[in-house]
Amino acid sequence: PNLKYVPNSNFIQVLIITLKMKSVIVATLIGSAAAFAPASQVSRGTALNAKKTGPNLKYVPCISTDDLPAPGSATSGVAGGLAICIAVDQKGAVYALGDKCPPVNQPLSFGKVTEDGTIADPVLGTKFSLKTGEVVSWCPTGLGKLVGGLFDPVGVPTYPVKAKGKTVEVQVDVNYKANFEAEYWSGVLDAQGKANGKYY
Repeated sequence: PNLKYVPNSNFIQVLIITLKMKSVIVATLIGSAAAFAPASQVSRGTALNAKKTGPNLKYVPCISTDDLPAPGSATSGVAGGLAICIAVDQKGAVYALGDKCPPVNQPLSFGKVTEDGTIADPVLGTKFSLKTGEVVSWCPTGLGKLVGGLFDPVGVPTYPVKAKGKTVEVQVDVNYKANFEAEYWSGVLDAQGKANGKYY
């Protein structure tokens, strides 16, 4: 007998579908690889391309002398884009410290200025020296022991302060905020690819 092989129409349909699926997969792989190919970087003049600059210390206005707190208390202000705690001790001496209290960054200006030359964190109880910003007592309260035990003791920055006319001025690095933001935006971009526009 003379037998001839006649392809089944179902077999041909399955073969066509398989070839289509393979071609879609190959096209997807090629397209994905093209997304990671190097491309020329267009120069843009935005804050995203900011370069770090050196420190530039200047006295800048922070608060009015009318807003100085009573002896034994503190208030907040902004100088050069930085949050500043202005504290007045019981003798009337004025101090400027960073207003972010470690370890959880609550405002130090809500704290109490004590007679031993410190300011106490209102939540965790940490005491910082008004003169140096160093830790005198790290997280001594119940909640403080629980939270503070997870972190190493860290002080707060201090700044020179003076009165000029009706203004309290604080000496800060006026480039600090811009330098911080240059690193921040670089880090955000690195989460999706390098800050220079290339991928890893």
